[in-house]
Amino acid sequence: MGLALGVLRHGLWNPAVIWYCFGTVYLDRARIMLRIGKLTDYATVLMTCLAGRERALLPASELAVLAHLELPTVSKLLKLLAAAGLVESRRGSKGGYRLARMPAAISVLDIVVALEGPMGMTECSASKGACDHEVHCQVQHNWQRISRLIAASLAEVSLADMRLPAPVYSGRGRPRVIPLTIA
Repeated sequence: MGLALGVLRHGLWNPAVIWYCFGTVYLDRARIMLRIGKLTDYATVLMTCLAGRERALLPASELAVLAHLELPTVSKLLKLLAAAGLVESRRGSKGGYRLARMPAAISVLDIVVALEGPMGMTECSASKGACDHEVHCQVQHNWQRISRLIAASLAEVSLADMRLPAPVYSGRGRPRVIPLTIA
């Protein structure tokens, strides 16, 4: 699964499109943004909802309400997450979905790979032989290094970490934490 990397330049520059497997980067003079896909973002929200319910089996309809997502989207995500071994499903009247592992054992990288495929900033970072220029490319090793660093960063953040409340800055001193409860 590849997503388009779009380099958007304002002014006299023309847009250019390059394929890779992580998200989209927009170059807008002073701002550069690396993005995951919308479904990957939704999958992270969904997984966070499951993490908040410990080992309870939750039906897709209840997860849709908790995550504030449409049921067809939740069903599609649950199918992909189950195929990746991140959630378990049980059929029947008391069936539903739950995390396959504890939240601390599931990384953001696991979720990204489940939805996006192999992580890489360029085609050659995700899989060898995908680019005709590999044999003479002088920057390939640097893109691969960057991809490994991003993957390592995503691997360091667990689903349990994603449930932690965000620090709130008052403008001075240390940030204070405001508790978060997901209904």
